Amino acid sequence: MSKVPTKETIKRRTIADMKSLGVHKSAYNRLIDIYSDAVHQYLLAQKEFEEGGYQYETETAAGGTKKSAIVATIENLRKDILAYSDRLCLNPKSTQTGNGSPGEKKSKLANVLRRRE
Repeated sequence: MSKVPTKETIKRRTIADMKSLGVHKSAYNRLIDIYSDAVHQYLLAQKEFEEGGYQYETETAAGGTKKSAIVATIENLRKDILAYSDRLCLNPKSTQTGNGSPGEKKSKLANVLRRRE
């Protein structure tokens, strides 16, 4: 696996992506910071999982097997990243919800008509 980008690099790329989608606001920067940290941790865990030979299960003291800790960590980080990316409008699902695309300005007529509903 290649070198894992730094948290700051991920944050800069995320902000650039959000700006290109027209959804970035400086008020989101704290959330972007948390999202960037989660992505960074995920990439580090993926690298560790790969370097460990993709060991999916570990043995228990009773002689059985269970999911390895690294796999559980990766799964939890994936869920967190998906939730944050949804809030930051970085995935297709989040950009399709609502009326129009995020960051799209409504016409004055559309605003008046929406208020009358």
